[in-house]
Amino acid sequence: MNTEYNDPPPTVAEAEHDVEARSAVFKKELGLFDLVLTQVVFVVGTFWVGWAAKLGHEQSMFWILAIATFYVPLAVAVIFLNRLMPYEGGLYQWSKLAFNDFVAFMVGWNLWVFAISIMAGMGLVVSTNFSYAIGPSAAWIRDSHWMIILISFILVTAMVIAATRGLALGKWVHNVGGVVHMITFAALILLPVFALSRAMGAGYQPFTLQFPTFTEYNINVASKLALGALTGFEYIAIAAGETRSPARNIGRSVVISAPIIAAMFILGTSTVVAFIPRDRVDVIGPIPQVLSMGFGSLGWVGVIGSIAILGIAVRTIALMSLYFVGNTRLPMVAGWDRLLPAWFSRLHPRYKTPINSILFVGAVTLVLGMLSLTGVRAHEAFQLIDNAGGIFYALTYLVLFAIPMFGMKALGVRAPWWLKIASASGFIVTLIYIRFAIAPITEVQDLRSFALKIVATVLIANAVGLGIYVLRKRK
Repeated sequence: MNTEYNDPPPTVAEAEHDVEARSAVFKKELGLFDLVLTQVVFVVGTFWVGWAAKLGHEQSMFWILAIATFYVPLAVAVIFLNRLMPYEGGLYQWSKLAFNDFVAFMVGWNLWVFAISIMAGMGLVVSTNFSYAIGPSAAWIRDSHWMIILISFILVTAMVIAATRGLALGKWVHNVGGVVHMITFAALILLPVFALSRAMGAGYQPFTLQFPTFTEYNINVASKLALGALTGFEYIAIAAGETRSPARNIGRSVVISAPIIAAMFILGTSTVVAFIPRDRVDVIGPIPQVLSMGFGSLGWVGVIGSIAILGIAVRTIALMSLYFVGNTRLPMVAGWDRLLPAWFSRLHPRYKTPINSILFVGAVTLVLGMLSLTGVRAHEAFQLIDNAGGIFYALTYLVLFAIPMFGMKALGVRAPWWLKIASASGFIVTLIYIRFAIAPITEVQDLRSFALKIVATVLIANAVGLGIYVLRKRK
């Protein structure tokens, strides 16, 4: 379609046909196997086991609560919506068809800013992993701004090259990352077998079901486990137009990967609890921290720890590639609707990838990564990036869960009662997360300043998004 802004808005059927036609140009690179490994790479964040470890032996119950109140509702909603609308752009398209292009644009904008904020912190994560893999002599790397910037520059450059080639190359980066990630978690989970005598304080109790204490701090951490650790199913749907049988395979990948992801989180956290006291957990690199401690002086067996730590770096690179894929597709689909300049929708003549969007995302990621290190320590910079990014992501989840509750009429579909209940649960947990996102879980220089930085970042970023939308609609 080539509709002018003063023409009647397209119907849902016309919009769906337009998206299908535009998506037809993409190569269908992703199959079920690729999607399962992609889910593992995207959802199982390495630092969440460190945050969960701060809950001690209560972590198992908090993980179970997070799975029941958020993880399962999210999976149910994503499977339902993706089967109904398996289109390139994922949640952006779902929001546009269920509500309107303003909601879709702000969803896409917040998803885009979220991914940018996470990618901006990847240099910190990879630098931390490298320092633990090398040993105590490289501890300085974790707080060296220049080294972090150098590593970030190398990573972003590599991501731009890989993203330009497309998912024909990218899916192998994701698959290798997924396999290596599961091997790394296997080393973490099996660590007590080799070094149980090194376990500290609380000891190793992998299946302890201790009744949770609902303090403000514990609720803060638990909300992050739900909306931080157990998220990402819908992000994969952004590349639905590049997936074989997306209506079927994306849902099947969620079902297959869910139990694997839950086991990795719960058993991995149990090992961290056994080896690291709560107040000494490195929230940027908890797995490298515990692997270096557990395998550190076990002779040749200790090499397993160093290899596993490097495996985390491989997973982080694969994750950054995934974020890059999503973050370059969102400006492209907004360009289709002329909510952004058509420049963002220009495809590479050979690889059929949004080349201009790729270059733009790479430049913004690098600049924000450098700005995040200004005037704060590494741990505080990481929390600022992660908490602000989490709020951007949470705002999109409010819309996602609102679609089954309030947006199905426009689609001509009636949502079943169980879907509405699941969506309401996810919506409430998302609101709780937003409430606690301005509060850090580790020590920072100034609590008020920390909160103000996050609130200001979210408000300013959304004001910029609103301004762009208004300008494009007036043009």
